[in-house]
Amino acid sequence: MQVVEESANGLERKIKVQVPASRIDDAVNGKLQELSKTARLNGFRPGKVPMAVVRKRFGGHVRQEVLGEVINESYQQALSQENYRPAGAPEIEPVAAEPVADGGDFEYRATFEVFPEVEIADLAGSELISTSASVGSEDVDTMIETLRKQRTEWVDVERAAESGDQVTMDFVGKIDGEEFPGGSAEDAPLELGSGSMIPGFEDQLIGVTKGDQKEISVSFPEDYRATELAGKDATFEITVKAVKKAELPVVDDEFAKAFGVSEGGVETLRADIQKNMDRELEQSLEAMNKQAVMELLLEKNEFDVPRAMVIEESGRMKEQLQEQMKNNGGQQMDMGLEMFEQDATRRVKLGLLIAEIIKKHEIKPDPERVKQKIEAVASSYESPQQVIDYYYGNQEYMQNVEGLVLEQLVAEWVQGQASVKDRTMTFKEVMNPENKQADS
Repeated sequence: MQVVEESANGLERKIKVQVPASRIDDAVNGKLQELSKTARLNGFRPGKVPMAVVRKRFGGHVRQEVLGEVINESYQQALSQENYRPAGAPEIEPVAAEPVADGGDFEYRATFEVFPEVEIADLAGSELISTSASVGSEDVDTMIETLRKQRTEWVDVERAAESGDQVTMDFVGKIDGEEFPGGSAEDAPLELGSGSMIPGFEDQLIGVTKGDQKEISVSFPEDYRATELAGKDATFEITVKAVKKAELPVVDDEFAKAFGVSEGGVETLRADIQKNMDRELEQSLEAMNKQAVMELLLEKNEFDVPRAMVIEESGRMKEQLQEQMKNNGGQQMDMGLEMFEQDATRRVKLGLLIAEIIKKHEIKPDPERVKQKIEAVASSYESPQQVIDYYYGNQEYMQNVEGLVLEQLVAEWVQGQASVKDRTMTFKEVMNPENKQADS
């Protein structure tokens, strides 16, 4: 068998493979011999069909079958012989347009991509931000206040509506004197100041009282989601059914019981909340610091990635998104792979970088770290031991956890190479990074 590299363009390789005729002929003859023992043709007893007849009747089909097998076998041999590391399936094209005749060598071209040679850049002196944060008593207070608001009770009041009150109303919306779809409702509750309605709507309800009838004028924003309404002026005829104020529950033992605290009252509730917030913060910090590591690796290591791997990852991301939309009751969309290409390229590159670091530095998933990770996940469930047992009994779940531990170990290795700059953030800044950006 001869292998000739015809071109090498970036990660793409094109090779020509020549397979001796004898290899093909021997395989064809062997299959025909076996076939002759069982072949059933009119006029011949089973197993007594002459070889010439068998060859004439089945020779073409058998040869094509053998060629397929020879291509698969010789392609793998060619990769091993020339030390290629293919990324993705090859494109195979016979050199000759017609099938090879008996006695002729068989040639085909294989076009494929190879894995890039990844050399991790020297990270010495590279700045890497490491973020830390803690849960303070004021953060627990804020969480308790959020829980109180979730259990708000609305109580009727006989006064003018203020910001923060809830107004229950009937309304009819019109544009150019005509009602429009979706512009009317009955007994609709609206918290003033919540920003639930288009700009100007809620402001004009400040001061209304039960029984009032009022007409307000508003303009739909130019970027309104319903394009047929965007930028148009509208009027709403409103009948106020009720004005209610918010009453929040008192934080006492009864309040604590509502969240499953049977003993210890508010003090135990605060301890439970603190524990949950600590766990969530730890997970967010781990993700944030790992993200910083990945950004540094991408910044310092430039190389091409196989197109085949990007396409495969794009397809995987598309399937995941479609499955997520399906589970959430969303409408299925026809999405092209190109919309995932940028993120897929990033994922593939990071995967190759992480794999190279793991291989070069012989990083292995420490069983104790794996155990800690599983216990951390299990701690948020009512029966942690059942969750732990389930993980250890499920190979796929264990592999996922081991993968996460390996990524964390890689992150720690990178931190050990770079110049780490510590940064302290608040719990709110870590958990709500978008709000922090909006405030800055």
